Amino acid sequence: KNPKRMYFSTLVAEDLVDAYDNAKSQDKKAVEAGRTRHEIDWIWGINLSRALMASIKKAGAFRVMSIGRVQGPALALLVRKEKDIKAFQPVSYWQLFANETPHELKFQHETDKFFDKNAAQKALENSSANQKDARVTSVERKQYKQSPPTPFDLTTLQIESYRAFGFNPTYTLQLAQSLYEAAVVSYPRTSSQKLPAKLGLEKVMRKLSENQQYSVLAKRLISEKRFTPFEGKKEDLAHPAIYPTGQKPGALKEHERKLYDLIIKRFLACFAKEATRESATVRITLGTEPYFVSGARTIEQGWIEFYLPYAEFDEITLPPFKEGQSINITCVEMVEKQTQPPKRFTQASLIKKLEDLELGTKATRAAIIQTLFDRGYATGKSIEATPLGITVFDALEKSASEILSDEMTRSLEKEMDEIHEGKQTPTKVIASSQHELSTILSKFKPKEAQIGSDLLKGLRSTQTAAATLGKCGKCEKGMLVIRKSMYGFFVGCNAYPACRNLYPLPKESLVKSTGKTCEKCGTPIVTVIRKGKRPFRMCLDTKCETKKNWGQKPASDAKTTKENTATKTVPSIAKPIKKTKAGQKKKRFQKKSGTQTLPLNKTILQNAGATIL
Repeated sequence: KNPKRMYFSTLVAEDLVDAYDNAKSQDKKAVEAGRTRHEIDWIWGINLSRALMASIKKAGAFRVMSIGRVQGPALALLVRKEKDIKAFQPVSYWQLFANETPHELKFQHETDKFFDKNAAQKALENSSANQKDARVTSVERKQYKQSPPTPFDLTTLQIESYRAFGFNPTYTLQLAQSLYEAAVVSYPRTSSQKLPAKLGLEKVMRKLSENQQYSVLAKRLISEKRFTPFEGKKEDLAHPAIYPTGQKPGALKEHERKLYDLIIKRFLACFAKEATRESATVRITLGTEPYFVSGARTIEQGWIEFYLPYAEFDEITLPPFKEGQSINITCVEMVEKQTQPPKRFTQASLIKKLEDLELGTKATRAAIIQTLFDRGYATGKSIEATPLGITVFDALEKSASEILSDEMTRSLEKEMDEIHEGKQTPTKVIASSQHELSTILSKFKPKEAQIGSDLLKGLRSTQTAAATLGKCGKCEKGMLVIRKSMYGFFVGCNAYPACRNLYPLPKESLVKSTGKTCEKCGTPIVTVIRKGKRPFRMCLDTKCETKKNWGQKPASDAKTTKENTATKTVPSIAKPIKKTKAGQKKKRFQKKSGTQTLPLNKTILQNAGATIL
């Protein structure tokens, strides 16, 4: 038998027909490499994850935990960054600025940071004594060409989507997959930045010119016969860069429409002319102290016009100063600052780091990052390793440091490539990997009890941090934390019984801290997530003025039926109701005073001050 395979990158009908008519023989070596990768990932993931779960079970708790050959190095990146931040000691430094009028410019001393205050003070005194004699010593202007952006591969799409819209990598991939299935963009799981001519780029451009939203830009490129894109270095033998098919989309959801617009604008920008920019630097002296100010401006937009509103540049146009010209400096100031700790990763920067280290594939990196969040190892937009994540890292570093090594993962990836090239056999690679895993587990097993105890402490710390919402506004000593009673969840002060401050929480919902407080009542704002409904934000105080209209029908909804204005009760501290004498049950819980009614109607929620996510 000689099975054949269709090769296609879009779901456009004519591309599928062409792929069927030109089906090629199956690449058996590629199949072997893929199967080997799946088997090794499964062997490592299930055994190491099982080892972690067995350890914490031995300590008396059950917790779904996981680790793998890529998840380990990814966790290590976050934890090492977290430890660097915690170990960071800020250092004071001073900067000097000369303020100019009438252009309101701020010239900076060429010694960017003075770590010696005495040296800074001396430079300040010298500058202030000569500020009336300030003159321009040099003016440097330089024009340069700014190349268009390269076509999107998956990683750059995820990074740009996060920058433009705040979409995390996993969500961006979901949206891109949806657009692919609608046949309006090509296959998103690609690492290529190439758009070969065989894709029929001119034909795609002409189809886009029929779309009213993009017709002006597309027709301009067609009229100039610009059908050759500016490409990047990265290649993918399986698929080209992400590009629009030219098919008119149907009814897209808001976020799908945003990502679709980003992909089309990027595609068009790749074919446009270079932009012309100018940088300028003006230098002055105050006595013997040198100062400068820099700026940049766009002279000719070129591709920038095609990529609006996503192309962002600092536009600082400096006045036409001339060498020897006197400058009016109103004052010289010395500003004290402190060095800052390293910045935490965002999901976008972490996915770029994984790509740079050749960890994971374009299709798996977003899922790996999401797993770190799902397991409770990481939290926040600016990703912070949780106590549990740090504990898992510490346990593995002591007992199985190989799983945290990005070098080991890269060597395995090279062996997969060698299988594809026919230089290695799957049997040999799998056997070698199993031997290495057995060695790691043999070191892990004797320390299982201690590791489990450490993991349990980390788990408890993570749970406590997640349940803590903020400072108690009543006693100002305790913290407001999410608690569970026999009647459900509520928020209470941990200084109980000295402080009996309590707030109800909606039933049958997941409540998460936002880290923010209400401007009206000062209580923490939480995100309420309910099954099958859109999450919303609310503060804890049931009597806050942001809730004064809750349960009331807006005038615009006067004709709304009872079914559309269904409301749900916010549970307060509740007490069970006994059966009546007739033996029939009343409502399960009876509310105490202060209970509010939460409307499920989206319009009512918005009018009442809740934020619909």
